[in-house]
Amino acid sequence: MYNFEYKNPVKIIFGKETISKVAAEVPKNAKILLTYGGGSIMKNGVYEQVMNALKEVELSEFGGIEANPHYETCMKAVKIVKNEKVDFLLSVGGGSVLDATKFIAAAALYENGDPWDILVKRGKVEDAIPIGAVLTLPATGSEMNGNSVITRVSTLEKMAFSSPKVMPQFSILDPQCVFTLPDKQVANGIVDAFVHVMEQYLTFDVNSPLQDRFAESILTTLIEEGPKVLADRKDYDAAANFMWAATMALNGLIGAGVAQDWATHSIGHELTAFHGIDHARTLAIVLPGVMNIKRESKKEKILQYGKRIWGITEGTDNEKIDAAIAKTVEFFESTGLPTTLPAYNVPEESVTKIVARFEKRFYKLGEKADIDHREIEQILRDRL
Repeated sequence: MYNFEYKNPVKIIFGKETISKVAAEVPKNAKILLTYGGGSIMKNGVYEQVMNALKEVELSEFGGIEANPHYETCMKAVKIVKNEKVDFLLSVGGGSVLDATKFIAAAALYENGDPWDILVKRGKVEDAIPIGAVLTLPATGSEMNGNSVITRVSTLEKMAFSSPKVMPQFSILDPQCVFTLPDKQVANGIVDAFVHVMEQYLTFDVNSPLQDRFAESILTTLIEEGPKVLADRKDYDAAANFMWAATMALNGLIGAGVAQDWATHSIGHELTAFHGIDHARTLAIVLPGVMNIKRESKKEKILQYGKRIWGITEGTDNEKIDAAIAKTVEFFESTGLPTTLPAYNVPEESVTKIVARFEKRFYKLGEKADIDHREIEQILRDRL
């Protein structure tokens, strides 16, 4: 196992009827900006719960944050934060709202140039406005990490940044929020969390059996509990297990001391940037291609994954790998997520555009930094 430092300061408040506890968590006498998305929190009762809890607080609102949050939208919020001298941000929604809130928090205090540099030039985040979260959709794990992904519509770019400065001070997770989610969002959340684990697990062995077992337990939980949530949205226990698994998938724990990949995410971001495909669905497309094209460098872990998660023990190594990929595809598609590019009407010329973008950036992806634009083309063509 590699050397590592691990610190996660996010306070998690988990369980039924916990949203009212937000009042005790926000700073006293703070000027708060509440951020949210398309308005689902108005329909599911979450907005009312938050507003009732914070009726004694000075509060303004900023809604309309997109499912893939736009830089342009975030900068409108930054202007409000500066003009109104907001000193605390409260994200109420899913991971996209929280990602946007993190960027707003960093951009509002960024003094080293264009805030877009935080994303494209890895501009260091020296300070950020404090944030808290009320999570309504299990998926991204953003409630317990410092990661954020933002799309710039004007340039068709989707970029990420990470900073401990934007980790929430607290996140409230009430599994009852899952009850009103549509199938599409639940399915996206299951696959999103699943691939988060795979990015940290499906690399190469560094003799970290505890991390492997942690990762495998999350995968198994998602496989077992995800279909229960899809079948019965009001199964509280299944919803709770799903929500906690999604949080644990990307709070830094299973990634500590091990190699990490993230090629699937980097490639998937381009599919969202060019075609607006839901983030989780891009992951469902790309991961099987990564597994197939990188089957040699990932052989040990794919075989381990196949055996421990899917019970695959028969056949040659290549046959076992094929079976592990097939089971992964089967699971994704069982939730309702297609796993090929044609299923999303992505033409072959989009592959050329994406490959050209990676070639221009000189990016090399993967845990060994050995995936260049040529292999990215192979991965995408594998999904045509």
